[in-house]
Amino acid sequence: MNKVRTQLMVCGGTGCHAYKSDVFQAELQKEIDRQGLVDEIKIVETGCNGFCAVGPVMLVQPEGIFYQKLKVKDIPHLVEEHFLKGRPVKKLFYVEPASKETIPSMSEIPFFEHQMFWAMRNKGAIDPEVIEEYIARDGYFGAAKALQEMQPEDIVAEVKKSGLRGRGGAGFPTGLKWEFASKSAGDIKYVLCNADEGDPGAFMDRSILESDPHAILEGMLIAARAINAHHGYIYARTEYPLAIRRLGIAIEQARNYGILGSDILGSGFDFDIDIYQGAGAFVCGEETALMRSIEGKRGMPRPRPPFPALKGLWEKPTILNNVETLSNIPQIILNGGDWYASVGTESSKGTKVFALSGDVNNIGLVEVPMGTSLRTMIYDIGGGVPNKKKFKAVQLGGPSGGCVPEQHLDIPIDYEEIAKVGAIMGSGGAIVMDESTCMVDMARFFMDFVQDESCGKCTPCREGTRRLLLLLEKICEGRGVPEDIEIMEELSDTIKEAALCGLGQTGPNPVLSTLRYFKDEYEAHVLEKRCPAKRCVSLLKFEVQPEMCTKCGMCFRACPVDAITWKKKEVAVIDTEKCIKCMTCYDKCKFDAID
Repeated sequence: MNKVRTQLMVCGGTGCHAYKSDVFQAELQKEIDRQGLVDEIKIVETGCNGFCAVGPVMLVQPEGIFYQKLKVKDIPHLVEEHFLKGRPVKKLFYVEPASKETIPSMSEIPFFEHQMFWAMRNKGAIDPEVIEEYIARDGYFGAAKALQEMQPEDIVAEVKKSGLRGRGGAGFPTGLKWEFASKSAGDIKYVLCNADEGDPGAFMDRSILESDPHAILEGMLIAARAINAHHGYIYARTEYPLAIRRLGIAIEQARNYGILGSDILGSGFDFDIDIYQGAGAFVCGEETALMRSIEGKRGMPRPRPPFPALKGLWEKPTILNNVETLSNIPQIILNGGDWYASVGTESSKGTKVFALSGDVNNIGLVEVPMGTSLRTMIYDIGGGVPNKKKFKAVQLGGPSGGCVPEQHLDIPIDYEEIAKVGAIMGSGGAIVMDESTCMVDMARFFMDFVQDESCGKCTPCREGTRRLLLLLEKICEGRGVPEDIEIMEELSDTIKEAALCGLGQTGPNPVLSTLRYFKDEYEAHVLEKRCPAKRCVSLLKFEVQPEMCTKCGMCFRACPVDAITWKKKEVAVIDTEKCIKCMTCYDKCKFDAID
């Protein structure tokens, strides 16, 4: 008889693996065996839990106790106290940064408390490599309903009713895309999943794939039934080995259960899925470039029309949705479009997943209802900006997105509202920046990425982004002139209008949004040869201001090349000949004494 009374849900996502959660799990199992608890306690390796800032993490069920920042050395005490004596270990509980309150229950931690898990409903709750656990949480029930109780047009109508828009960036209505493909003539059609997540700081899709791969397969199966397709591809970047491995396991399990293959669930419908590994080109996130890559060609966009719903992969009608979009589909079919549309704003329904990173206390995955304010996400869930620094901006939509300053933090998360302030929803990257960020240098960083990832097919993107990058580098190095700002504005508008694909059309956004809200920083760089944030090395003097120096010697001890001389109770002095401008002294000084 099974006497298991406790399940230990250990995060096994890529983030926690980086913190050696797999080693922790193995040692925890050894201790449980040694204590004779193997029949009472079961360890379950889940996918990403979402709270990446405090990994490795473990949730004790059914108690709901959340342990964080776990180390192998904690194991003997943890097992002895909690599982033998029934006394949870307080020192491993989460501590809220602002209030310093110790919180044992996961449901009461602000990071989780303010979220709504729909796309990530199974994160941290199941073993992603066991299909039975997915089925136990209503998995494949939506697919069964679609195959056995609904006609293709009924499926399309339900998705249209839900108001679901593509979560990959553009926000095109999912149901409308499916309708176009369903009405396209042809016996051969394809369903594609875009898992080629390439934005710096974005890891939403990777985490869903690692924690709930069957949700993607189910979403694709329903989409295939809707447009009468019989084959699908998941285009996943090679840099996601754990996600690809778990997808492969899920596909094999689904085939063994008769959920993929021929005559699925006795419906007479055939559908199968293959994984295609991309080489990591950012441009292959664009749908036509992705399709060309699967065809074995160079991943470059093609002009549209015709759109993929008419002529896509191998010139056949094709629909492409990203991971987050597809993960919502099973619940929409199971619960109804009206259920999904009951959450959100007038034009943006359901929830949205963000990868919250940068200068914020609680780095991790955040899923909130559409209409939630950016302030709620950054402060109530993210815990605000660390080290008592001031918030400056949040970059939304990745390198092709835009920055949102403090005065717009109360806008709702909504496709149109975010576009009004010069940013885009994108796939969900949200990089928070504090007052020490130079916005000119930030724009330079993202433009460097965009220029490097341009496929080179069209001149506006290939040459235009390169020219923007050169101008930004010139300004950051103190060589800028007033005309450069005017040229960048004009050039950005030209690129947006003339570029072939979405990468080029949105590429200038970081420049335009920083010019819109932080033009004074550009002018300081150009007119005063000064970087207000003190991050552009070429514009720094690296001199100690005697009136500000507290004579603590921190800069002296931190300098890697012995360029600073200091004696106790004396002001430090920087030798500019030896100084390599590494910024270490500036970062270590807490008193702004270094100019």
